[in-house]
Amino acid sequence: SIHTKVCLRVTPSLVICRSTVASTKSQEEKEQPIDGCTVVEAVQVELISQTKTKSQLNKIHIDFDNTKEAYRSKGNIELLRSLLVFKLCTIDVLVEKNKELMELTKKVLGQWMFEKLMKMTFYGQFVAGEDHKAIRPLIQKNQAFGVGAVLDYSVEEDLTQEEAEKKEMDSCVSEAEKEGPDSGHREKKYKAHRQFGDRRGGVISARTYFYADEAKCDSQMETFINCIQASGGASADGFSAIKLTALGRPQFLLQFSEVLVKWRRFFNFLAAKQGKAEMMVLEQKLDLTDLGVGSKDDIENWFIGEKLGLSGTIDLLDWNSLINDTTKISNLLMVPNLETGHLEPLLNRFTAEEERQMKRMLQRVDILAKYAVENGVRLMVDAEQTYFQPAISRLTLEMQRKFNREKPIIFNTYQCYLKEAYDNVTVDVELSRREGWYFGAKLVRGAYMYQERARAKEIGYEDPINPDYEATNRMYHKCLEYVLEEIEHSRKANIMVATHNEDTVNFTLEKMNEMGLSPTENKVYFGQLLGMCDQISFPLGQAGFPVYKYVPYGPVNEVIPYLSRRAQENRGFMKGSQRERSLLWKELKRRVLCGQIFYKPVY
Repeated sequence: SIHTKVCLRVTPSLVICRSTVASTKSQEEKEQPIDGCTVVEAVQVELISQTKTKSQLNKIHIDFDNTKEAYRSKGNIELLRSLLVFKLCTIDVLVEKNKELMELTKKVLGQWMFEKLMKMTFYGQFVAGEDHKAIRPLIQKNQAFGVGAVLDYSVEEDLTQEEAEKKEMDSCVSEAEKEGPDSGHREKKYKAHRQFGDRRGGVISARTYFYADEAKCDSQMETFINCIQASGGASADGFSAIKLTALGRPQFLLQFSEVLVKWRRFFNFLAAKQGKAEMMVLEQKLDLTDLGVGSKDDIENWFIGEKLGLSGTIDLLDWNSLINDTTKISNLLMVPNLETGHLEPLLNRFTAEEERQMKRMLQRVDILAKYAVENGVRLMVDAEQTYFQPAISRLTLEMQRKFNREKPIIFNTYQCYLKEAYDNVTVDVELSRREGWYFGAKLVRGAYMYQERARAKEIGYEDPINPDYEATNRMYHKCLEYVLEEIEHSRKANIMVATHNEDTVNFTLEKMNEMGLSPTENKVYFGQLLGMCDQISFPLGQAGFPVYKYVPYGPVNEVIPYLSRRAQENRGFMKGSQRERSLLWKELKRRVLCGQIFYKPVY
């Protein structure tokens, strides 16, 4: 989606794109059947760097079956609560009707009793507390057992589907498009479609923001600022998560994504004309004297004029010029026309209000990055749908260029169920290597698969998702190994392995052992959700690995949409694997047999 940013590296004579760290291709993994669950047993992956001769001294092995270590931080009541909640999550009717049941319970018991019941069950399991003060005890307890926090304020509007669709259509369609039925050369993937206007559909593990107005975006920015400050106050090395769709009108993300994709396509077109279409993206070099399109002046404008910089696409190289009051954002939303050889605007015109809204989104992002730097907090930019993601990734990359000069402050998120995930990772790593800043990434499998598949099929564009779970597994390990090799090579890359998959964690540990990467270097982090997979998080933390829980917080009533999704996610997780429940039972039995009936964690 955003590969052009590296692949048009401009010099007077040629365009250079080459990876300086070779990454050998992974061998075929053994295929296993898919459960259709959120988290399933991953295929075992053969290690790639078999030829390496790193010393095996200090090799670290983590025993994820050691329940005594895994649950040291939990009292018996907490273990019983986990068992109860996880069991409830396997009952289909409870999960499918969970919101209706919660509303009914509230009416029958009253608000006070309802909140009490929620805190004893689902809320207590998956949410840290109501505000940044209430969450401190839990964060401090987890830290005492080696587990940090990624703070995530998980409140979202409880809209009806109709309300969500209306808000989406109002905020994703420009005035120019509303006035005329045909907006020229806009592509259907990057236009709003009412049947997919409710972006919550089929999504169970990511919260969703809908644009209301600029005041609401300012309010959400303040919430993120409070989250950053809370994270800075709670620990010395915390993370805070943000979503760009919370910070501005999504119309800009759609339009900017389309511009970036069209520039990438233009590069591919030129590469094909020069017989280089089959080459790896980082190996393609274009000869500017033989482009075969436009006049010499137009070619210079395309590649070395105001519109394009070293990054090879719309010139966002100077972040400050992007967010000041003089630059017109609409001037950046230009695409090449292969027939005329000229640059032309994506839309016929932008209103003054649309200009202001686009500028404000960028300013909010900049403010949050500065707050993160001031508070010693790392900022995790969450991934979103593929029609927004090119713009989100590109804006995150611009923040990395500015703020990751001394150390990694800004982290981008890569969804490995996407077919293009490896290309995105390798191109961004290469750019960081050339420009000398710290690459920061969070790797996830992805949250929008069912929605993305349905949208692509219905609207008529290529499905962006890998064909099956095994392909996603392979993609995850391929991306992970590439970044680990970059860490081994330069120590300037950082990665969070965000997964509940034990085999992926073991794969990472094996690679770190092979490469001689010590956990104390704080280059490789691990991440899981609060209330899930403690048998992975806490043994890692106690062995000295930097490991973090995604810690949601917010008032009980306002996090019900979040809790509803957790219940749905756990249904798949718990049906597909009995492992966590069996480990919880094992630890409870051990404590009873050892006379630890009233066990309380000591820290």
